[in-house]
Amino acid sequence: MKRGFTISPPVAVVVLAISFIYFSTVFIFIDRWFGLITSPGIMNAVVFTAVALMCITSYALAILTDPGRVPSTYMPDIEDSENPIHEIKRKGGDLRYCQKCSQYKPPRAHHCRVCKRCILRMDHHCIWINNCVGHENYKVFFMFVVYAVVACIYSLVLLIGSLTIDPPSDEQEVGGPFRTIYIVAGLLLLPLSMALNVLLGWHIYLILHNKTTIEYHEGVRAMWLAEKGGNVYSHPYDLGAFENLTTILGPNILSWICPMSRHNGSGLRFRTAYDKSISASI
Repeated sequence: MKRGFTISPPVAVVVLAISFIYFSTVFIFIDRWFGLITSPGIMNAVVFTAVALMCITSYALAILTDPGRVPSTYMPDIEDSENPIHEIKRKGGDLRYCQKCSQYKPPRAHHCRVCKRCILRMDHHCIWINNCVGHENYKVFFMFVVYAVVACIYSLVLLIGSLTIDPPSDEQEVGGPFRTIYIVAGLLLLPLSMALNVLLGWHIYLILHNKTTIEYHEGVRAMWLAEKGGNVYSHPYDLGAFENLTTILGPNILSWICPMSRHNGSGLRFRTAYDKSISASI
């Protein structure tokens, strides 16, 4: 499902950063190191352009894809034997009900104060895509981060490599603009690469454990309470590393690199470790 698009200042900053990194990498770093009319130059320009296109496509889909709406007709079926988990309120033990939306919340859904509605399998609200990251767009958001990391590291390598080449005499005469571009690119790429690598590592951890950012923080508290009561806490949606990967990225490994999420399901019910243990016993 697509949503309306409005350009917010953070989105404009990301678009400008992507454009600057792309044009400086292709038309300055690659051109100075290899030359754009040489075979290595053409090859690097084509590969970097392909990575940039995948990055831009993933970013656009993360912005435009609705993260997941709770159907207005949704009602939890507590008598459903195939759904052993019904999330309840921390206090009172009632089924989770959103007072602001005036409807029940499915498992893993949370109300977003920015979007002013409940989001299916909500991870967080991201200002850089002016959208929530939820059930329908989590994979494309993750792929955007992956391709952004690859693009930043690739651009940084090309930047450093191009500095090892002695510039021609005619290029030395206009060294001021080139020097400014190199300084700006370096100041942009170094912290951006580090921040994106941390973000990528965090979401790889979440995917391997089939958690959202919200569930991680809730799980820390639940683990503390369980240990205090002499019990052991385990995340109910953790199916094992490989199954967790296929749940998020898709059952076909070849489709993992594609920014699409056709395997998602409704987002109203998710497989649990309880389901897995029942299947194994049968």
